[in-house]
Amino acid sequence: MNLYLFNANDSAATYGIGTYLNELTGALAGTEIRIHIVHLHADRPEFEIVTKELVEHWYIPDVCNKSTASGLVLKLEDYYRNVVYLLLLNMNDTKDLVFHFNYNHSYWLAKRLKEVFTCQTECTVHFMKWSQELLGNVTRLQAIKTKPPDKRTAHEQLLIDTDEYESRQYKASDRVIALSDDMKQFLNSAYRLEPEKVTIIPNGLHDLNSEKGTDRYKLRKKWHLSENELSILFVGRLHPVKGISFLIRAFRKVLEQMPDCRLIIAGGGHDDRYRKEATDISRNVTFTGLLEKKDLLELYQIADVGVIPSLYEPFGLVALEMMMHELPIVSTSTSGLNEVVDEQCGLKIPVIEYQDRVEIDVNLLAEKILYLLHHPDEAKTMGQNGRKRYLQKYTSEVFRTNMLNLYRSLYAVYS
Repeated sequence: MNLYLFNANDSAATYGIGTYLNELTGALAGTEIRIHIVHLHADRPEFEIVTKELVEHWYIPDVCNKSTASGLVLKLEDYYRNVVYLLLLNMNDTKDLVFHFNYNHSYWLAKRLKEVFTCQTECTVHFMKWSQELLGNVTRLQAIKTKPPDKRTAHEQLLIDTDEYESRQYKASDRVIALSDDMKQFLNSAYRLEPEKVTIIPNGLHDLNSEKGTDRYKLRKKWHLSENELSILFVGRLHPVKGISFLIRAFRKVLEQMPDCRLIIAGGGHDDRYRKEATDISRNVTFTGLLEKKDLLELYQIADVGVIPSLYEPFGLVALEMMMHELPIVSTSTSGLNEVVDEQCGLKIPVIEYQDRVEIDVNLLAEKILYLLHHPDEAKTMGQNGRKRYLQKYTSEVFRTNMLNLYRSLYAVYS
């Protein structure tokens, strides 16, 4: 089988989708599947194909080389037309083709590939545009959809148009991968996809817990934690959907009872807003910026509690990393995250949804964090339970088996 995975030069590729593709290529290593990763809108001067560890990487920039077209591609369909042309021109083997999309805005490309090649197409739904813009507020989405078009704002109309375009990609794909049962139910109900078309395959991660290095005391010293200071860890991109503002407000309440605590916010993005919100407690809050994996691994080893206050989370790779490292978790009970973190490995709080906003009860969030800090033995047990849950459901091996079963079912189409 020739598998073409589509990636894009996008902030999401630095976080969840990039991790997903790395884990997927690693999980499929040594199988009969030949892997090619197509990097759309690549930040490169010209088109090129590079082989790394038996995986072909196709880099297709917005500015095409002289053999195809010149100048900046101004329309997405024009760009996708060039992508199809480059694939057609440079493929050495077109037997048993599977095109796997990881972005929801590739309908035209997927449609054109089906017209040009004998192939199967599938897409993994990592997130939906509306969920990022509306912070997962389904009530607000439905309210916008029921408005007459002439009553919608320009932003609302753009959201509806984008959602309809994403829907076309789901319906055109031969198979759709949902990361959770919650996501499958939404795809089936909101977009009327046939249940058998949607396959639930949770993410999986390579076990990094065995790669512990420096002892905990030295790591705490390296990260400037005092001897008795307790640490609360947030990991993720700095975006409103991650609930960081609510976390900062909750942490302020934690400090009222336990002043010897530190909140570590690890992730890239525009942190000026959150630094400003935490000005009065800045001595107890550390913003690390985007970290290398080895540095993040160190923080997982020294943290006392992990917090995931997301307003919407289709899955939650950070939750897996925390569970892998036996970190007790406080999380919201939103969407797919609610399925990943169960009551044995974490304490959960609801997301409160209104017509025009979503919120978290910061008092309740602070209460859950304080509970784990005040009950270290119970917190340790939760961390151990999280590790067991990871090993049972979310390892790279489990992910490999599930994905191979899916790909081979597509492969059977050609038999």
